[in-house]
Amino acid sequence: MSVATIAREGNIAVVTVDNPPVNALSQAVRQGLVDAVAELDNDQDVAAVVLACAGRTFIAGADVSEFDKPPQPPHLPDVVSAIELAAKPWIAAIHGSALGGGFEVALGCRFRLATADASVGLPEVTLGIVPGAGGTVRTVRLAGIASAVDLVTTGKPVRGPRALELGLVDRIVEGDLRTAAIAFARDTLSHPLPQPLSQRPAPTVTDTFFTETEAAIAKRARGEVAPLKALACLRRATETDFAAAMQFERATFLELRASEQASALRHVFFAERAAPRPAALSGVQTLPLRNAAVVGGGTMGAGIAAALRDAGLPVILIERDDAAVARGIANLKDIFAGAVKRGRLTEAAAEARLAGVTGSTDYAALADTDLVIEAVFEELSVKRQVFEQLGRVCRPDAVLATNTSYLDPRAIAEGLPNPGRFIGLHFFSPANVMKLLEIVPTPQTGDQTQATGFALARMLGKVPVRAGICEGFIGNRILKRYRAEAEALVRQGVPIAAVDAAMRAYGFAMGPFEAQDLGGLDIAFLQREGARAAGQDVPETLGDIMVRAGRKGQKTGGGWYDYQAGDRRPLGSEEVARLLRPLIQPGPALDAEAIAAHLVGAMAREGEAILGQGIAEKASDIDLVEIHGYGFPRWRGGPMFQAAKSAGSLS
Repeated sequence: MSVATIAREGNIAVVTVDNPPVNALSQAVRQGLVDAVAELDNDQDVAAVVLACAGRTFIAGADVSEFDKPPQPPHLPDVVSAIELAAKPWIAAIHGSALGGGFEVALGCRFRLATADASVGLPEVTLGIVPGAGGTVRTVRLAGIASAVDLVTTGKPVRGPRALELGLVDRIVEGDLRTAAIAFARDTLSHPLPQPLSQRPAPTVTDTFFTETEAAIAKRARGEVAPLKALACLRRATETDFAAAMQFERATFLELRASEQASALRHVFFAERAAPRPAALSGVQTLPLRNAAVVGGGTMGAGIAAALRDAGLPVILIERDDAAVARGIANLKDIFAGAVKRGRLTEAAAEARLAGVTGSTDYAALADTDLVIEAVFEELSVKRQVFEQLGRVCRPDAVLATNTSYLDPRAIAEGLPNPGRFIGLHFFSPANVMKLLEIVPTPQTGDQTQATGFALARMLGKVPVRAGICEGFIGNRILKRYRAEAEALVRQGVPIAAVDAAMRAYGFAMGPFEAQDLGGLDIAFLQREGARAAGQDVPETLGDIMVRAGRKGQKTGGGWYDYQAGDRRPLGSEEVARLLRPLIQPGPALDAEAIAAHLVGAMAREGEAILGQGIAEKASDIDLVEIHGYGFPRWRGGPMFQAAKSAGSLS
């Protein structure tokens, strides 16, 4: 069956791409479009062409199955050029998403119509490449340099109304898109046609604009190459003629396509694509998720409740007394107010989010709740008391989840009626922002409950990873090793600031010591003290020395670094040097690259142990945990990807 069919509505032809599930630009689709141009150019009865797509979306981008294969003709730039220079004007009718190559095809059309809920964009930088079929060259001619820079260097798509404001589309369509596009096509025939984008002049841009923009992007990218390369393509598009700019863009695209960063980002792309629907749960029916409850309204509980409300679920917030309920609601109000301040929510939307939360001290209010997530203090006895009450009042089929970070979920659920409906859901703070969700089943957790956990992650827009039971699960276990190895380097005479600087240079937003100062050294200290109190042999850490000296991080004005009042900039500390001096035995000097290699290698070795023990199912799952929960630079692919690359097991 053809993937690009032609229908005629009087003197208007409708070319429909049908290549499920997302109408990706496979070789067959590219060939079908080129063939359609040739056929319709030779049809004297056709005056204009509408390009539409079957199914749930317009052309959503490249065919991912072709990512690691040599490009096959017809190449996309030639397809777009054929559409753009066709004898008959083409009109793109966009619904769903027109992304990457899909939007480049739309740019080749003389006009673009879109539904209000459609989105358009050029997300290539998120895969370590740049648009390769004129995306940079045509966008500056269509929407100007500022809009093109934002669209191309961030990779973020825009919705229909915003696309109309930017000039990326010509009209927003209400009602039937196909009918409206045909009517629009007929109407265009009575007006002079706009020039193809390839024939329009590029805007004039000052050197100062590019210098300032390059500095801003370099700061944001933290070592990622593609955004700066994309800016270079946009600059070339304003400084040379169309053909030369196209040649530069294509050469840049092909260069990056073969790069290590693109390989790493493809690895992450495929891992993220597979994560929400694990093969082991294929076909398993999920339990209903019509409403939810959160027990505990502190920072974590409020963040979870906000995430549930963002997904449209009504939420009951349970606390121990009225004052705690009021504090929990106030925490939620602050979260939504912050979203309004950042422009992510309107005032009305924030009020609606808050209105969907009911505070209560009575567990009986949970009698008909589909999902309850416990987010109280990380103390086993407190959590067990919560689940004792939940076991009495909740429906037998309600999913009951704990948000523990370190405790054994089996101990938390001990004695719970119908333990098959119990599961660990480890959110990361702030829970309404962080994308990682570790899903931790116990041996008794049923498949339906697990499938429901993954369905919840999809509903919340999270990246779910199944984790087995051990101290810290996947992420915090690796974090513990990472911090221990960082301390070991300090014991060998590597300055604290040098360790942090090396990891920033590697692509992390912060080094391990800066991050601890921000979060508080006392959190991990209390966990270690609890383990010691339980009789475990936990060696003294340098962090313990800091906390016992009253240095808990930024909140006390000093941790690994000193801080001045009202200033978060870390300053070298004479007191820290004095405290640690007796414990330091200098070793060989290490440069930034060696420091980063040592720490990332340690993370990977812990990951190998986690895989060997069955705590994680796939190496790529560990990479997702580190990227989405701990700030590992996405463009490096994760510690397991890096280890495989170093071992030569990646092509």
